[in-house]
Amino acid sequence: MGFLRKLMVLIGILGTVLFAQQAGFQRTPLVGIRQNTPNVHALINARVVVAPGQVLEQATVVIRNGVIQAVGATVTPPPDARVWDYSGKTIYPGFIEPYFKPVAKPSPAGQGNPRNGEQTPPQQVAPPLDWNARVHPEFLVARNLNLTEKQIESLRNIGFTAALVVPTQGVFRGQSALMHLGEGESNRRFLRKAVAQHVAFERGNFRNRTYPNSLMGAIALIRQTFYDARWYRDAWRVYRQYPQGQQPPELNLALQALEGAVSGSQPVVFEVEDDLDAYRASKIYNEFRLKGFIRGSGYEYRQLENLPNAIPFVVPVNFPQDLNIAAPEDALDIDLMTLQHWEAAPDNARWLAENGFSVAFTSDGLKQKKQFWNNVRIAVKRGLDKRTALAALTTVPARLLHMEKQLGTIAPGKLAFLTVTDGDVFADSTRILDVWIQGKRYEVTPRPPVSPEGEWRLAVGTPEPLLEATLKISGSYPAYTVMLEVAGKKKRVTFKKFQDQTIAFAVQLDTTKTAGWYRFSGTIFPKRLSGTCELPDGQVVPWQATFVKPVPRKKKQKPNPYTQPVQRPTTVTGSYTNTVPIAAPRAILVKNATLWTAGPAGILENTDMLVVNGKIKKIGKNLKAPEGALVIDATGKHVTPGLIDAHSHTAISKGVNESTQAVTAEVRIRDVINNYDINIYRELAGGLTMANLLHGSANPIGGQNAVIKLRWGVQNPDALIYQPAPQGIKFALGENVKQSNWGDRFTTRYPQTRMGVPQIIRDRFKAALDYQKAWQRYRSLPKKVRRKTIPPRKDLEMETLLEIMQGKRWIHIHSYRQDEILAFVRVAQELGLSVAAFQHVLEGYKVAEAIKALGAGASTFSDWWAYKFEVYDAIPYNGALMHRVGVVVSYNSDSAELARRMNLEAAKAIKYGGLSREEAIQFVTLNPAKQLKIDDRVGSLEVGKDADFVIWSGDPFSTYTVCEQTWIEGKKYFDREVDRQWRQAVAQERNRLIQKYLKVAAVQQPMRSPFRKKAPQYFNLGVE
Repeated sequence: MGFLRKLMVLIGILGTVLFAQQAGFQRTPLVGIRQNTPNVHALINARVVVAPGQVLEQATVVIRNGVIQAVGATVTPPPDARVWDYSGKTIYPGFIEPYFKPVAKPSPAGQGNPRNGEQTPPQQVAPPLDWNARVHPEFLVARNLNLTEKQIESLRNIGFTAALVVPTQGVFRGQSALMHLGEGESNRRFLRKAVAQHVAFERGNFRNRTYPNSLMGAIALIRQTFYDARWYRDAWRVYRQYPQGQQPPELNLALQALEGAVSGSQPVVFEVEDDLDAYRASKIYNEFRLKGFIRGSGYEYRQLENLPNAIPFVVPVNFPQDLNIAAPEDALDIDLMTLQHWEAAPDNARWLAENGFSVAFTSDGLKQKKQFWNNVRIAVKRGLDKRTALAALTTVPARLLHMEKQLGTIAPGKLAFLTVTDGDVFADSTRILDVWIQGKRYEVTPRPPVSPEGEWRLAVGTPEPLLEATLKISGSYPAYTVMLEVAGKKKRVTFKKFQDQTIAFAVQLDTTKTAGWYRFSGTIFPKRLSGTCELPDGQVVPWQATFVKPVPRKKKQKPNPYTQPVQRPTTVTGSYTNTVPIAAPRAILVKNATLWTAGPAGILENTDMLVVNGKIKKIGKNLKAPEGALVIDATGKHVTPGLIDAHSHTAISKGVNESTQAVTAEVRIRDVINNYDINIYRELAGGLTMANLLHGSANPIGGQNAVIKLRWGVQNPDALIYQPAPQGIKFALGENVKQSNWGDRFTTRYPQTRMGVPQIIRDRFKAALDYQKAWQRYRSLPKKVRRKTIPPRKDLEMETLLEIMQGKRWIHIHSYRQDEILAFVRVAQELGLSVAAFQHVLEGYKVAEAIKALGAGASTFSDWWAYKFEVYDAIPYNGALMHRVGVVVSYNSDSAELARRMNLEAAKAIKYGGLSREEAIQFVTLNPAKQLKIDDRVGSLEVGKDADFVIWSGDPFSTYTVCEQTWIEGKKYFDREVDRQWRQAVAQERNRLIQKYLKVAAVQQPMRSPFRKKAPQYFNLGVE
């Protein structure tokens, strides 16, 4: 018995797969007589690409029991091998699909935590899963495979031999499985069962009750879950060693499944929607030191400078090809950025590779898999190196999936996964002929035992021919094109049939002695065709054809401008981009201006301002310009500080509200800043230079804010953030947070009343204090004891609330009514909260003394009222009344459109309240700076402050005045004269791209018509 065991182990080590399957792994009872056909193949006379850049001409590949035994030009086929003659064919390593999505399958539900809007059914114990239904990393594709043979065949047909099957739903979606694409039972198809953890920024919509329903919520959930997974791993390590005297941690299968990810032993794969999401994913990789790759969007070229090239990318080739722009009115709906991406998309992989990124190709995202090779070949024609392209199909995905020892190249000992073509795979006319998977051949392109392709000399009848002609057969089996040339006249044969080694066709001829239909049938032999022909008179005679020469398969193609490479954009794409460097002189002298300082100096006539290195150096009359300074003659013009919007939602991606929970202090606006938002440029054109980006008002405690400078044109979204600004957070009161106007589906989340709002705020801060005490107790333990004690869990929500109580984070609170304002004032005084400003605060005039006593500001609307029930008591004098009591008041926009006219909003403080011009300008400059705690740096034109200023054509409070230039820290980000030039450039660029698109659409067959095919729908006007 011991000898047999050793023999079995030895056989397994040697890789004798056939015996192993029958004797070791064949657990299903055998029915009938076993199959024991030798599984040995020799693929001879082929051009073998053993690896990218390594080619063997006239070589042989020997496969034994699903494993490559030998490869080389001098290899002799074994005597027991079945020989396959691949003369004129090319054998590649089997292509690997690194991101294959099966049909979506419902994800496993979470425990049903009430915070997530679900309940556990009564009388039922919930399984130990995560509280959030979108977090299920324990989900295994290998246990929940939902594939059809048709889907598998669709991948084989484009040359893939193995595929990473990925989960499709959730934020933490689960673990992918690598499977071969051959036939057989599902348990024999898997090469690896748990390859990687898959994560996506999945979210619901605003009305969705399941956390998250915003991009920033998804990012917060991902971060918290990874922190929890770390804690879970460490807590159980401590408990297993030192269980005495402490409770065991919770059992959580989701966090347990993430141990490999947070420890670096299992890859983490992010699926992203655009280039900014890729940048956001890269920051998460960095924060948690994750390993893995990103399933890209095709837009990565726009963020190459910001993406770490240590992260590989799996890139789709679903280039946009269906733009509805043929009709001028339809083209208005297509923005310039979309047109530019259409042109640039095929170069994405090349630009990634040229910048040091590892790239793999995926067919995911294509509506039709057959479009895959057309698009890959376009990328190669546009400059992608063929070695890089081949590596993207072979060695790179093999390495990403940790299968480089088994797949990716053709070498002895590797699995016999091969792709066979009839030429260079990147050539237009090349076809995928066969794929070999685990030593089994799968025919992709059916072909007869003997090909009839070529030019033939045809003779009908013997011994004297009744008819002589030239026969040309070209194309692909079985739909060959047949041409017959008789007496100098060409005739296309319509009726034809090819099946295996037989041929039949019928042709009508009027150039012979016997005119009419000639019907041929016969057999195809190497270099010879022969059979019988029935003449028009019914007589049957023999015919034969001898081979003359091959017929070229290449077709002449029209020049396609889509195959021409383009230059990678180095600035933000879209309209009004900085095609030239931003003007940033070392020194600027603004002369003879009416200077609205918004500071103690007030308004100064005929005054100069000197800026050096982005800071205001001097203010006075007759200042001298330093050598090389830019001198701006501002005679007759007015200069103000850059305007500041204390309440904005500009440049926030994919949701300003995480409205699913009452408390979402863990979400961060800075995670979702969109530096491509055209509203940034439009607001610069109105003199705005800074904005306080706030979370929405759906929660008593919302998300963290971000203060930005409108640096239009920067590539990195983080470059917009104004780092000196203290951190803040959005709170809210009133109708929105109690969901009174959300509909009947939203009647369960606490709070549902105004009186519940201060209670939940108070409760969460009490919880934060308990959280702080737990950490203090843990940290106060002696080191030896601490090492044996389970640590508290890091909670991003609690951490944020503690920052507020410690004065490190300031509250901006949405409010309207006097009663709720007073209620929150009392909570803030009780807990010692740092309140920067009440937002909207439309009944602030009733309780201004209480706001002042708290030390908070008031950021209000100038003249909005009666737009919903709780603002019926709003008045346009609100700002002036609070200001006279001593509250620091600002006017805000809460609107990307209104933010373009903040100067005119400030003017309303004069109309409604009689404030001075000096006081009114401070409502949109110095006062919002004070509320944001940055008035020592911005908000007024004073020596030492940032050179954020606006040059106006006239009085900034006049409706006839326009903003001519906007400067931020000594850099010019808007110029009305340049804007006129850019408008022309935008029109020219749009026209160029539309013309190019239509030209491409005319020659590129896979592209659909640029006109809408669906008829327009008209309203029923009641006319019968």
